Amino acid sequence: MRTESRLELRQLRYFVAVAEEKHFGRAALRLHMTQPPLSQTIQALEDMLGTALFTRTKRNVSLTPAGLALLPEAQRLLQQAAALPDLARRAASGASGVLSLSFISSADYSILPPLLQRFRAHYPQVRIELREATTDIQLDDLTQGKIDAGVLLPPLPDKAGQILDYLPLLSEPLIAALPSGTIRGKNPVSLNALKDLPLIIFPRRLSPGFHDSILGCFRDAGLTPHIGQEAIQMQTIVGLVSAGMGMALVPQSVSNLKRPGVDYRTLTDKVPLIETGLAWRRDSSSPVLRAFLALAANPERPNKPAKTLSKSAD
Repeated sequence: MRTESRLELRQLRYFVAVAEEKHFGRAALRLHMTQPPLSQTIQALEDMLGTALFTRTKRNVSLTPAGLALLPEAQRLLQQAAALPDLARRAASGASGVLSLSFISSADYSILPPLLQRFRAHYPQVRIELREATTDIQLDDLTQGKIDAGVLLPPLPDKAGQILDYLPLLSEPLIAALPSGTIRGKNPVSLNALKDLPLIIFPRRLSPGFHDSILGCFRDAGLTPHIGQEAIQMQTIVGLVSAGMGMALVPQSVSNLKRPGVDYRTLTDKVPLIETGLAWRRDSSSPVLRAFLALAANPERPNKPAKTLSKSAD
């Protein structure tokens, strides 16, 4: 039974040395070996490939057409092989690889850009796969292992909280987004002054905590809002306000979304702080994710382990 020959990196290394030196003796010195075993290895390589790689004379050797074709590929393979240890070390440390990250639309106007900028600065060889998604979709994707992490609105449902960890990133007050000219001036306004405007709100099924916080503001003010429209994306909500369809209560950072026809105003009423945080699977072993979490938890010391990560969003 004939044993199938396999090409070895050692054979390619010997071939490249002879091809570049154009002399077996000089190649042997470069490889720190004697000439006979070098010649035998090259002959075995040619026998395995079924073609001559060198034309030999007493003074030197030259590459055959087959040798000329093989040389750049052999050099490339040797360079790649030499880079493998560093590649493995970088992957193990989280310095290279892929991070799949989902985010709610409001994060795009607040914490997401600087967070990604810092991460890219420290880990330029990590490829980041971004996807905008509502909190409910992110929770499904996280529990099914479809994404590494998600920037979302808490709290985590009990079932998801059993397998996910959570890190708070931002707390900010609600403000009013109004059709331009609704209230003159730039002073804070009360919800009572806006009671006749239809409310444009995020559907409760997509983020119960956020929805309830908004309605709670009206309840605390002794008001019952008239819900005129529901919209999933924050851009859509602001767009409906711009069209004069009503008013909305949005996280303060959404005011960075400049839209003609929209005025942003702080409220005189007591308003809750809306939290945005990062969630991920507790059992994830991704080094890239660990590096991302460390930077998110300690932006000034990105290599410090994230020791203060909370397991719930309560």
